[in-house]
Amino acid sequence: MSHDHNHGHDHGHGHGHGHHDHSHAISADADRRYLFTALGLLVGFMVVEVVVGLIAQSLALITDAGHMLTDAGAIGMSLVAMRLASRPATGRFTFGLKRVEILSAQANGLTLLLLSIWFVIEAIMRLVEPPAVDGLLVGIVAIVGAIVNIAAVMALSRANRESLNVEGSFQHILTDLYAFIATAIAGFIIWVTGWYRVDALAALIVAGLMAKAGYGLVRESGRVFLEAAPANLHPEKLDSAIREVSGVLDVDDLHVWEVTSGMPCVSARIWVAAHADCHAIRHSVDAMLHDRFSVEHSTLQTEHQRDDAEPASDREGPGDACVFGGASA
Repeated sequence: MSHDHNHGHDHGHGHGHGHHDHSHAISADADRRYLFTALGLLVGFMVVEVVVGLIAQSLALITDAGHMLTDAGAIGMSLVAMRLASRPATGRFTFGLKRVEILSAQANGLTLLLLSIWFVIEAIMRLVEPPAVDGLLVGIVAIVGAIVNIAAVMALSRANRESLNVEGSFQHILTDLYAFIATAIAGFIIWVTGWYRVDALAALIVAGLMAKAGYGLVRESGRVFLEAAPANLHPEKLDSAIREVSGVLDVDDLHVWEVTSGMPCVSARIWVAAHADCHAIRHSVDAMLHDRFSVEHSTLQTEHQRDDAEPASDREGPGDACVFGGASA
């Protein structure tokens, strides 16, 4: 094989996306239906809860209602993000608007954190001066709310929770379910014992759960924004797996990141022997990344190592690059 010393590059870009995109579109349509179902359940009950919370003077109920409002906002934001993310890549947005879903997840997480701080402050004030609370009314409404939230959780649990966007909405609703359970227990304790401070204690428990869920969402979405490798894709394992492919001598410039949740990307420079079939080796590496690590988008550059050259890992510049004019199938 002759070598071109202008150092052309052999780049391979992922796999065919026809079937992949079609299945994603079907999944996204189903996810939207689940989100709309949950949204309808929550908005309908939220109005009832706000009214009853004010009548019963229960911070725990009002806390739940406030959380349900953020639930509805989170789901609405998720639906908008899903619509934007489904748009094809055009112009300067070469990956489309898929990362809007991560923005939505981060906004959901920050909302939970901020609300938890506000509810902690309110709860502490009520611990100092607890108002009279209608415990029986609070308990009954909380039980009904828990049933509504269970229905919403069941709807969203069927959606694709690998999406941080969907997971953000799911965490909002799941936290609200725990909140209703705590509020129901507090309501019946007040009804039986007359100990009004338990309402504020229930609100503190809810605030803690909100903070935990919010922190998790902010942390995971932050990893995507900072271009960190996905949690289930370790660069060291990828490096070792590529080196195990027949014909690969060395690997450098390995980068692993996520455009959005469930869309990992890999780029790397692969060194092969001077007279090796660089195209076949690149195809083998590309197929391995797809089959073993579910990487749908990979950009691989192969370089020929000169017969008289030192090991590729000790060399800074390119070797004889493999000229290639197409992309992998």
